[in-house]
Amino acid sequence: MKDDNCIFCKLANGEIPTMSLYEDEDFNVIFDAGPATVGHALILPKEHFKNIFEIDEEVQAKAYKLAKKMAPVITEVFGADGLNVLQNNNEAAGQTVFHYHIHLIPRYEGEKSMVAWTPGEQDKEKLEKALEEIRARLS
Repeated sequence: MKDDNCIFCKLANGEIPTMSLYEDEDFNVIFDAGPATVGHALILPKEHFKNIFEIDEEVQAKAYKLAKKMAPVITEVFGADGLNVLQNNNEAAGQTVFHYHIHLIPRYEGEKSMVAWTPGEQDKEKLEKALEEIRARLS
């Protein structure tokens, strides 16, 4: 189902012109209009799902199969040294358009690092408590 107010629904379904790299019945892969690097692409489902919490499991599985198909092609065509596969969920995690999508971001030696953090330390007590709850919910 599409959301008539969603810009990514419109892009995925051809209502707004894009530079489409690949399209099938479920997805449209386009170049990002505000790229992190040259060749940055987005995998957009044609159906509307807000994020990973709402997406149909079958559609999500197809999205990652498509990412695996697209990643080596984009990497080779752009002569990239690596590639980030990135998917954000909710505002606190950096999601700015609330339509599930996957970023394919070619990475180049010597470029300014974009996806990095300084390793910290875990709160072992908090983790052990969470571990029990997570295992119980998944049982």
